[in-house]
Amino acid sequence: MPDLIADVLGGNTQAAARLISLVEDGDPDGYAILRALHARTGRAYVVGITGPPGAGKSALVDTLTAQLRAAGTTVAVVAVDPTSPFTGGALLGDRIRMQDHATDPGVFIRSMATRGSLGGLAPATTDVVRVLDAIGYQVIFVETVGTGQAEVDVVRAADTVVIVLVAGLGDTVQTMKAGIMEIGEVFVVNKADQGDADRTITEVKMMLALNPRPAEVSPAVLRTVATDGDGVAEVWTAIAAHRAGQEATGMLGERRRRRRRDEILRLVELRARDRALEAAQRSGRLDDLTAQVVAGTLDPHGAAEEILKQL
Repeated sequence: MPDLIADVLGGNTQAAARLISLVEDGDPDGYAILRALHARTGRAYVVGITGPPGAGKSALVDTLTAQLRAAGTTVAVVAVDPTSPFTGGALLGDRIRMQDHATDPGVFIRSMATRGSLGGLAPATTDVVRVLDAIGYQVIFVETVGTGQAEVDVVRAADTVVIVLVAGLGDTVQTMKAGIMEIGEVFVVNKADQGDADRTITEVKMMLALNPRPAEVSPAVLRTVATDGDGVAEVWTAIAAHRAGQEATGMLGERRRRRRRDEILRLVELRARDRALEAAQRSGRLDDLTAQVVAGTLDPHGAAEEILKQL
């Protein structure tokens, strides 16, 4: 473990990949190393990239990465992709789509499978971000799986959330208004050379007007053709402006504090659940309680209370 920690902190990408695999698999050694690295985190700026399937999220991340690398900024990409039904791994990972950066030592790309998670991220995404932060990557992009109305977990992982839409979405914008439309700080209408980009931008602004925000955090709405690089520099300018606004008002620190609080509560829930189930199975009471619920002599809430009494 000390050797692995030293290698990770030294920027060894193979060691980082090994540690990330340990964390994804829930290995106790991975969690021990995470604890050792925690004091070195908090320096990276995390940008969440989300939106519906086919909007061009990967193309935008690819071009943003190229522009940041040209400026000397180190970049890590955590791309969450659908779980393969055959291998259980990430399907169509960004390591395939971002081959231009494959040999760049200033770029680290990791594809993660959703593993059944429904929030747009993989269960271990925040831990992986922490590893990359500790290594020293300056900007970390978290690209979600193609999302719809309710997949808003990215807001709990990122400092700035970018919503990528596509020209001509029409009714799709309407269906998204009560979900991810409410968490975006920068909106990008991509593939602006196709469809009616102006109309889509107008629709987005109308949706945002239904939920007004303070002037200092008013979302930018931009157009891009990410595959050509058109408008992508303006996207990073908007992200940087949002960061500066948060830092000036103290919102960034508060946002990160809330994120850590939510993470603690999430871990408490997961571990309490695991311990309760382990205790119930070890005592053999789970099957007995299930039988009582089926027979109508006990309700599910009462059965749950009996399990919790064993903790």
